[in-house]
Amino acid sequence: MLFDKDGTLCHSGPMLLALAQTRVFHCLQLLQKRHPQLAQAVLADLGPRLEATYGVERDGIHPAGTTAVASREHNLISTATALAQVGLGWPEALDLAGEVFECSDSLLAKDTSLAPLATPGLHELLQRLRGVGMACAVISNDERHGIEAFLGRENLRSHFQVLRSAEDAPRKPDPEAVIALCRELEVEPGRCALIGDANSDLVMAERAGVAVVLGYSAGWLRRPPLAPRFQQLSHWQDLDVLST
Repeated sequence: MLFDKDGTLCHSGPMLLALAQTRVFHCLQLLQKRHPQLAQAVLADLGPRLEATYGVERDGIHPAGTTAVASREHNLISTATALAQVGLGWPEALDLAGEVFECSDSLLAKDTSLAPLATPGLHELLQRLRGVGMACAVISNDERHGIEAFLGRENLRSHFQVLRSAEDAPRKPDPEAVIALCRELEVEPGRCALIGDANSDLVMAERAGVAVVLGYSAGWLRRPPLAPRFQQLSHWQDLDVLST
């Protein structure tokens, strides 16, 4: 059984919203510090541009936006692109984006109140899967330390035999990432199931030949826009676990 992390194993919306907002704040502050001559109109335009880039909405983070789905590296490139659009050269845009991310990561690391919580019923599901001898793995675009931190806080690490993160190559949404993960589990994709909250996860699994592909829709305040051809779970209790 292969699981996505953010929006599937855990409610990460509040943390990701705070991360996106912190990145916007630091981006504006550092840009103004480096270029005090910039017109206020440029800064006023950059804030909404970054929020749109990150998927920040009135009611939280868009579940299919870059903050929710993309890797840290891809979010950094998106930030640099927004900075280039307001006049920075690409080398400086990348450098400033890197500084923004370091400042934001450092600040949020101190706030444990935003740590993602397991989705309701997850502990019970994993116990049932363990009871029938089902091997489980995580495939995520989070960095490995983020996956390990969540599993450690929730006392879930022992339920997962393999973790695949943004640091592994290939990574999501490349179908080869799923195939490599199945190889580590010593099981064929055709004997696996994958559960995720994004179309990119589900299409990836489909293309990798995964036998059962399920969408999970209860990990966000706003229901993720999953393609109707995929079966969807709204609670972990919807999933029956049978011994064979």
